[in-house]
Amino acid sequence: MSTTESIAELAPTFTGQLLQPSDTGYDDARRVHNGLIDKRPALVARCFGTADVADAVKLARTLKLEVAVRGGGHNVAGRATIDGGVMIDLAPMKGIYVDPAARTVRAQGGVLWKELNRETQVHGLATTGGVISTTGVAGLTLGGGWGYLHGQYGLAIDNLRSVQLVLADGHVVTASENDNADLFWAVRGGGGNFGIATSLEYDVHPVGPSVIAGMVAFPFAKARETLPNT
Repeated sequence: MSTTESIAELAPTFTGQLLQPSDTGYDDARRVHNGLIDKRPALVARCFGTADVADAVKLARTLKLEVAVRGGGHNVAGRATIDGGVMIDLAPMKGIYVDPAARTVRAQGGVLWKELNRETQVHGLATTGGVISTTGVAGLTLGGGWGYLHGQYGLAIDNLRSVQLVLADGHVVTASENDNADLFWAVRGGGGNFGIATSLEYDVHPVGPSVIAGMVAFPFAKARETLPNT
């Protein structure tokens, strides 16, 4: 079956967009944060939900094409896109649910940190996130996740409670300390390519909504006085 035939077969049930190079919106969809990256996927699958992601993975397997996954698209190396493969774009997946009583938040894979922070701050809560607001939650978290709150609350990945993943065969699983624990260990530092993170659940902590921050600087002549134990 050709690429066009495979796309036509999937299109009636796919709730997102399946964009080929000749389609309107393709050039906008393939762009990532780093303007020096100019790759041209054979297909951009803009997903609106987990079912779309699973179908996009299955389609890539059928077509024998490599896959790149775009969350926030902020990776400087441009790993969110690919030449001649399938770019699975999670950017439309913006669902965020805050449970203030349990102090948790679940965010879909296309959420940016500024969007997550906006929703958690309604309840005076936050978790360790990126220092740049346009970074995607998924990519930063699964890479460790250094941020302004890490000194008190650990890295973003230390606050990860569970993650929903679409595996390479299109199956959907949840990984946590109690479910698929080996997979949960793997996505928290064991390496990449274990699956596509379609949603992530975090612990959140009382922070704000008013926060005072700034730089404290001392002249070099005061170094010994400022750092007496070094």
